[in-house]
Amino acid sequence: MGTKNRIVCHNKRAHFDYFIEDTYECGIVLTGTEIKSIRLGKVSIDESFCYIKQGEVYIDNMHISKYEQGNIFNHDPVRKRKLLLNKREILKISSNITKDGYTLIPLDVHFSNGFAKVNIGIAKGKKLYDKRESIKERDIKRNIDKNYY
Repeated sequence: MGTKNRIVCHNKRAHFDYFIEDTYECGIVLTGTEIKSIRLGKVSIDESFCYIKQGEVYIDNMHISKYEQGNIFNHDPVRKRKLLLNKREILKISSNITKDGYTLIPLDVHFSNGFAKVNIGIAKGKKLYDKRESIKERDIKRNIDKNYY
């Protein structure tokens, strides 16, 4: 297949706003025409978040646009979707995010062997001075790259 490990959508603010401690790859429970919209790249995870409820992991505010050729079988663009993880992974994640300041955020949506997957990360929020350091490092790297070439 031509869709092996192809990144469809990336959360650009994740590494700027958070320190990513650990990452997990998980499947998504999709309905109807959602996979066709994801294959076309009409998905956004910029404002989405993950949470654990009753031993299951969910992603909320993940926007998958309606499929243009779909008719009455189209889906709700912003609905909560269940993420597929092992029980052991869910227990490990829930014990890690109960620590103070940790949260669960989606990092990207990609295809792995034809299946849509989401990378989620256990993250700790950055303070304002950490964000300033990130900006400074990015500017220094940009200047070095510009002067090299």
